[in-house]
Amino acid sequence: MKPPGYGETQPRLSDDRLPIVLVILDGLGDRPIPELGGRTPAEAAHTPHLDALARRGASGWHLPFGWGRAPTSELAHWAMFGYADVPFPGRAVLEALGAGLTVEAGRAVTHASLRTSRRDGHALHITGRARAEDAPDTAELLEGLAPVLAGHRMTLARLGDRGEALLTATDHRCGDVTDTDPLFETFHPWMLPVPTGPGGEPFARALTAALQDARTHLRTSAVNQARVRRGLPALDVLTTKWSGRLGAIPTFVEQVGVPGAMVTSTRLYRGIATVLEMPATHLQPLEDLERDMVARLDAAADLVAAGARFVHVHTKATDEAGHTKQPHAKRDVLEMIDRGLTGLAELAGKAVVAVTGDHATPSTHGVMHTADPTPLLVAGPTVRADDVTEWGELPARNGWWGPVRAEELLPLLLGQANRPVFLGHRITARPVIALADSPLPMPLHNERTTARP
Repeated sequence: MKPPGYGETQPRLSDDRLPIVLVILDGLGDRPIPELGGRTPAEAAHTPHLDALARRGASGWHLPFGWGRAPTSELAHWAMFGYADVPFPGRAVLEALGAGLTVEAGRAVTHASLRTSRRDGHALHITGRARAEDAPDTAELLEGLAPVLAGHRMTLARLGDRGEALLTATDHRCGDVTDTDPLFETFHPWMLPVPTGPGGEPFARALTAALQDARTHLRTSAVNQARVRRGLPALDVLTTKWSGRLGAIPTFVEQVGVPGAMVTSTRLYRGIATVLEMPATHLQPLEDLERDMVARLDAAADLVAAGARFVHVHTKATDEAGHTKQPHAKRDVLEMIDRGLTGLAELAGKAVVAVTGDHATPSTHGVMHTADPTPLLVAGPTVRADDVTEWGELPARNGWWGPVRAEELLPLLLGQANRPVFLGHRITARPVIALADSPLPMPLHNERTTARP
């Protein structure tokens, strides 16, 4: 302890602020599976490293938006990163930025995709999407749609090779419309875009007309006719989703108070890093998940060494395994990931380390994402160990943290990192959630530096 300052009684505080590393296993949460003995994949998996960290740290449940509300990855992360009170720009914006496209601020945009379809009376049902080997066809089809959409004052910019594109509506400032992509293709048809607010009405009308004209063009396209002759399904409908617009968004430092960084694995997270101005290390996922996680933790350590005080590490392997609806596959993925988490034990000696998921992707039942609880584990020099001795949803139920919502997660971690915001003490223009690292110093005018003996 440093001695008190002049006129003070409390010793001067030591600077023992810690960095934070948040590891997100996308879609981690699950449901009890009969073929796994009534356990979830996380409970059934052999995870000695996460079990050891559970004994050393404190556990809880991550319930991003409470019971019953199925989160998407983008909205869960938006809240987890401290942006619950900042209007979300729409995932289309983030996907485009993650692909390296320029997104014009203040224009309505949406994510467009070429899809296959089946007519059923007065409804059109979506039956599939483009494959990677369809890239030459999708490129030509999107190019052919350009003049069609230009007639509606809209443009397309390609996103990868699977018939995806960013659609920008030049004349519209509000992107508040519903998706036309059904997502749940078994349940819903190609849908009419309707406004989600009063400002979205003009864009909804314009988008309806544009997509209907696109459908007419695609049905008679020479590319699709040639596909049918080759025994391939026609990519004869353009669907849209994730509409929004790029507005004013504070940087991570402005919103939170400390510099953050990301180790990304997909286009979405590159986009989040871009829009929040967070340095990022992008690593293409490796098939060997042990090596993949080792590389991600090494990259996180490098980002901490470079000055990041919060580092987000992401893997989508758990989510992809859940979507296969093969519980044993998700269990096996978690076991491989655990083998790559050996470095967490050492890291937890000098940082606050957290492991959780952004939502549940059950490997059973006819659902995609659900609000089932996801285990949350936090360890570090300041964290009090609780009575939880193993990793998984059921053990974590009795943990110290209890249920934690997405918007509560970062403040919890900042508190354990000795960086809690001191409510009522304002040192930044925005009400940040961390003790800010770099408030603006008062300039000193007409003062000479006096050399000390």
